[in-house]
Amino acid sequence: MAGPLQGLKVVEMAGLGPAPFCAMMLADMGADVVRIERPGAPSVTGAAGKFDVTARSRRVLALDLKNPLATGAVLALVEQADVLIEGFRPGVMERLGLGPEACMARRPSLVYGRMTGWGQSGPLAQAAGHDINYIAIAGALHAIGTPSGPPVPPLNYVGDFGGGAMMLAFGILCALHHARGSGAGQVVDTAMTDGTALLSAMMYGMHAAGAWSNRRGENMLDGGAHFYGCYECADGRHVSIGSIEPQFYAQLLQRTGIDDPEFSAQLDAERWPRLKARLADVFLTATRDEWCERMEGSDVCFAPVLDWDEAPQHPHNLARQTFVTVDGVVQPAPAPRFSATPAAPPRAAGRANDSAAIFSDWGIAPQTLQSLREAGMVT
Repeated sequence: MAGPLQGLKVVEMAGLGPAPFCAMMLADMGADVVRIERPGAPSVTGAAGKFDVTARSRRVLALDLKNPLATGAVLALVEQADVLIEGFRPGVMERLGLGPEACMARRPSLVYGRMTGWGQSGPLAQAAGHDINYIAIAGALHAIGTPSGPPVPPLNYVGDFGGGAMMLAFGILCALHHARGSGAGQVVDTAMTDGTALLSAMMYGMHAAGAWSNRRGENMLDGGAHFYGCYECADGRHVSIGSIEPQFYAQLLQRTGIDDPEFSAQLDAERWPRLKARLADVFLTATRDEWCERMEGSDVCFAPVLDWDEAPQHPHNLARQTFVTVDGVVQPAPAPRFSATPAAPPRAAGRANDSAAIFSDWGIAPQTLQSLREAGMVT
């Protein structure tokens, strides 16, 4: 694999959600990621094989970690690794004999990345949970939705992928920087509750300053403002408007044909509900494509709201190759872009038949693989 992380060796303990997404990010950038899977483990998400996009671009080793031979094989890989990623409940890796103490005894410079919802400590550390729970306790979920209904889960972008996977990737790279200067590894304790709270830093600051209300739909960025939100068009499709700055707001009024003086008081929050209703009526007078003809590419801060099928076909995304097709599956391309060390095209998710190549490439003693074969654990 090409990319800025070429040469980095990562052991990934297969799991759900944020841990594999983090491993995907590292693999996209050229890291050699070996994914340890439980033999015959079903796909909880329903995505398997080439459709399991977050498992792309790495090789797979299927091991029953209840067998001491499997534990020994993982530790042999750890001796050659720069990073280990795991997303189990606190204590699971220790019970498997693969906790930080055991692994770092073999590889003192190892960066041991831990991904959980609640963190390794605290009164909820051992409780089950999912993205929706973690963003709820961090304060973020409360702010998302309409004033008249309950909060709306923003898929699992905020907790799993933003506050979880991306924070873990950031933490791993920070710890690698330290390890390469000092020779000392460390544990990266990544909690989705912590990460989601951090993503909300701007809102907490604005709230403390009295500039952000606890009530949904009253703030500039949560749908309260008429110049920042989504509007239905004549064909039932939608467009997004983000005309915050005065010069962009002026463009919005010009291109919608609005010349009513009441719209001149852009930041008068008391007028927002009334102006929003009037602007909604305007957008209903034309289809989404007609509004695109009038506004797309202008300084209105405009974009059509595209679905999963439409987004990969948008001219801007096509020009930037934002999406790629891997083994017939359309999926997002690696990001961000690098001028000197561009990432290679991703590969479809691997299968559990890579043991010989993995052990050879990582310099694992041949007898380790032979013992696993004799026990019927690998082919």
